[in-house]
Amino acid sequence: MLDIFAQIFRNLWAHKLRSFLTMFGIAWGVGSLLLLVGVGEGFRSGNKREMAEFGRDIMFIFPGRAPAVKGSMNSARSYLLTYEDYLDIRKAPHVRNAAPLISRGDLHEVSEFASGSGEIIGTEPQLNEISFLPIKEGRWLNQMDGEQRRNVMVLGNELQKTLFPGRPAVGSFVLINGLRFEVVGSMPHLGRGDNMWLNMRGYIPFQVMASSFPIKGENHQNSISFIEYQPHVTAEHALAEQDVHQIVARNHGFDSTDENAFDGWDSIQESKMVNTIFDVMNMFLGAVGMVTLALGAIGVINIMLVAVSERTHEIGLRKALGATNRSILFHFFLEGLLLTLGSGLIGMAFATVLMAAMGTVHGPGGFDPPKLVPMSALLAIGSLTLAGVIAGLYPARKAAMLQPVEALRQE
Repeated sequence: MLDIFAQIFRNLWAHKLRSFLTMFGIAWGVGSLLLLVGVGEGFRSGNKREMAEFGRDIMFIFPGRAPAVKGSMNSARSYLLTYEDYLDIRKAPHVRNAAPLISRGDLHEVSEFASGSGEIIGTEPQLNEISFLPIKEGRWLNQMDGEQRRNVMVLGNELQKTLFPGRPAVGSFVLINGLRFEVVGSMPHLGRGDNMWLNMRGYIPFQVMASSFPIKGENHQNSISFIEYQPHVTAEHALAEQDVHQIVARNHGFDSTDENAFDGWDSIQESKMVNTIFDVMNMFLGAVGMVTLALGAIGVINIMLVAVSERTHEIGLRKALGATNRSILFHFFLEGLLLTLGSGLIGMAFATVLMAAMGTVHGPGGFDPPKLVPMSALLAIGSLTLAGVIAGLYPARKAAMLQPVEALRQE
């Protein structure tokens, strides 16, 4: 066996340029396919991660404009959501959970060290069951905070750094427009990079927010900024949205079938749309990669056909010295396997190194570094290896079937 491998390496070295071109074609085809598919997979996983940072199966309903005549927005009137809307939505048959939110960005926060102007959100404890709101220190809001109207708050990561630079926040106090609040919890950084809007937030009990910092404006009594909710089952998100639309339309006196009257966001539907886009993109990238792979395979087949045809004289000489057809075919099988499989692994290693290098570059939000997809690697290396081995075995078998005298006559 060692003699066979030694002879294979001598043959490859004797035709250095041809061997290099064959290996380059295979490595390029494999590396290109893996890189293209890896980029697509990085986009997909980055998008999933971004969506997961909002929450699981999260849906929103915002204030909107109700048309006096269905389908016509010329005579539309604005309406605000109310706490009663939230209470009714909680009881909807297809809604599992819901939370009201009052949001204001015009409040001024002051600690004993610094001041800031983050977004203050009044909400109920169940919000952290809907949205992704992990706690780094302390605790989240609880039911007693709202019932007893406690002046407590949970700080987002950037707001904590602003108000308490390099100092512990939990147990300290913050003045919000002059009203004193105790910090009972703080959150880690949400999102990647310099994501500020999720982290420059402070959360206080809904009842305290509604009484101390209600939404400004005339006829805004009992108003809320928006409602977050979840469907009972992910597949029933459209039914949950329909329930919410019917409740809001009934409470505010307009037709629930008029889609223009509602302003909402469905992360489940958004995720489905994005997944469809990425599926199409992966198909396109895969098709480009397969074309590259096919071109590499054609090059490999041509080179192997020529290489084996030129060695018909050598095959005749080996047969004259007593070599069997099986030993000759086994020799060419090993040579083709070593050449193609080795080149494929080199291409995979090159793609892996390049993906790792790209992973060190900070990309835009929603885009993760490219990822090696094992199934694609197996497909790429396997198909090119198979093409190279078959391309080597076919002419070798034809030459091995010749009589030694006939083979020796071949130039």
